[in-house]
Amino acid sequence: MIRNAVTGLILAGGQGRRMGGVDKGLQLLQGRPLIAWVLERLAPQVDEIFLSANQNLERYRSFGHPVLPDDVSGFAGPLAGLERGLALARNPLVATAPCDSPFLPSELVARLHQGLVQGDADLAVARTGEQPHPVFCLCKRSLHADLRAFLGNGGRKIDAWYAHLQVVEVAFDDMPDAFSNINTHAELKAHVDRAEAAKAASGKRSSGQ
Repeated sequence: MIRNAVTGLILAGGQGRRMGGVDKGLQLLQGRPLIAWVLERLAPQVDEIFLSANQNLERYRSFGHPVLPDDVSGFAGPLAGLERGLALARNPLVATAPCDSPFLPSELVARLHQGLVQGDADLAVARTGEQPHPVFCLCKRSLHADLRAFLGNGGRKIDAWYAHLQVVEVAFDDMPDAFSNINTHAELKAHVDRAEAAKAASGKRSSGQ
């Protein structure tokens, strides 16, 4: 199984500006923190899990996985989290997912791995339609030195780092909603309402109504 060659990294190191500066990974969806939903989906696909976080570290440690603060100061973005994951992973591949996408695909890693191998690439990125999702990726641990140098030179943008790598995009057009993320309180409420409606509909079906 490929999970034995993959470290999972959940990116929860941002400031949550669009949600009023709250820690998005700890916001509740149906009574559970968003990061718990992501863990439930990603953990079965990988051999080990790291959590990238820069605040509420003890709360994140309570989920039972190592917590990695950025080595670059100032909330430098997802690449800073990935740098720590690549530095400390014990596996040759690292799969990333954001803490605010609770319905990520259960076959995310397997499909990214297939694309990585077939494309003989350094890094595989999920895509729906024409939209790539760069924080859903599978990359080689051997990229660590390159990423470290990029960050050391002031680089922060994912697409700028990807530009000089061999990158393959893997289509997930059959499940576009799986990559929806929650950036605002309104989006969180919409997900809560949707989940409650689905639960209510399921209850009616099971009762024969």
